[in-house]
Amino acid sequence: LSQSLFALFASSLAISLVFAIIPLCHNVVVLAVVMAVAGLAMGCIDTISNMQLVKIYQKDSAIFLQALHFFVGFGALLSPLIADPFLSDTNCILSNSTANASSNLPHIRKSLLPHHPGNLSHYDLPMKGMVVTRVSYAFWIMALINLPVPIAVFFLLYKERMVPCLPSSSHPLLSADELAMETRRVEKEEPLSAGQRAQAAPGHDDFFSCCQSKNFRGAPYTYFAVHITGALVLFMTDGIVGEYSGFIYSYAVEEPLSVVHKVAGYLPSLFWGFITLGRLISIPVSYRMKPATMVFINVVGVLVTFLLLLIFSHSVVFLFVGTASLGLFLSSTFPSMLAYTEDILQYRGCATTVLVTGAGIGEMVLQLLVGSIIHDQGSYSFLVCGMIFGGLAFTFYAFLLFFHRMYPKPSSDLDDASPDKPPAVDATGQYQR
Repeated sequence: LSQSLFALFASSLAISLVFAIIPLCHNVVVLAVVMAVAGLAMGCIDTISNMQLVKIYQKDSAIFLQALHFFVGFGALLSPLIADPFLSDTNCILSNSTANASSNLPHIRKSLLPHHPGNLSHYDLPMKGMVVTRVSYAFWIMALINLPVPIAVFFLLYKERMVPCLPSSSHPLLSADELAMETRRVEKEEPLSAGQRAQAAPGHDDFFSCCQSKNFRGAPYTYFAVHITGALVLFMTDGIVGEYSGFIYSYAVEEPLSVVHKVAGYLPSLFWGFITLGRLISIPVSYRMKPATMVFINVVGVLVTFLLLLIFSHSVVFLFVGTASLGLFLSSTFPSMLAYTEDILQYRGCATTVLVTGAGIGEMVLQLLVGSIIHDQGSYSFLVCGMIFGGLAFTFYAFLLFFHRMYPKPSSDLDDASPDKPPAVDATGQYQR
């Protein structure tokens, strides 16, 4: 936990520093390095926050994961609203061609989507002249808004007595959570001591335990198959989020729909708005519904929505309806898949890293792939690609269900009251053959 909290503190602080430095970068190489640092920091935060929620709350983690990803979607929806007042209404570089180029700005502003800028290469803008823009203020405001995060993490480190040079005299904050988890055990079971918990969950105190090959000795092939198929499902679904939010505007303004730019600009906002709404709805739903059921509904809903979008490809109204529906179905896929996979693997935490990495790669690769296909084949291929990715996500999920049935069940002496005990792992942390 201390390693995770220190990593969260360093990563969240790095993001504030990066946002403060970005407006001062006058060289593209320096800007690329700074953005790479921001990407590393965000990847650490994404992985560690998911992994620690799984480890701390285990069978109850689905609710907390849904809440976590609701705030991810809420931030993606809110951040463009913070930046919008500082975007120039005229061209930010004054030159002789400014008057002609300024008419393109409304279209460009509608293409600046959360996380995924659209294709701006066909807009003519001057590249030389006097710079007049206030967009730097947006970066500095975001840097200030983010500052409470590293401060809060450092406060948690201090309260948990994990800062060597600043010993705390107060009681740890997590004692209440640990007590609540202990009292939920069945009455016939005696509460485990800290030493017993460490033996029951070998390697959990080591942040890099998932990378140690000795922990994989004797592991059944289904152990690796669950990791791979779960990551492939998220590769497809998160890739769909990236490619849909990145290209729905470009698809809408081109033939056959030819939606006016102002109306098409609402589509990405509608998509992210319903992703956020879906994650909010999923918080109470995940309390009643199993993660496996939620993932099944999500992947089937995505597949059916793309099929209907293809059938009604000439309907502007259904494009808006389908965008909202797709946002709802994609909203809870990531946290539900995370909770389901960790439930199969008895909350060892290792699957979280694999799934987060698979989702991130999918979001990057599928955008590049779809952008190239749209450039060569036309806008209609945008929906065809989505249909193919949705079908692959459903196929990989079917394989995951199959490998779940094949995966070794916990021993009879390990009941549901002790979910932190691996089903087929001995005291050394290795799988029993």
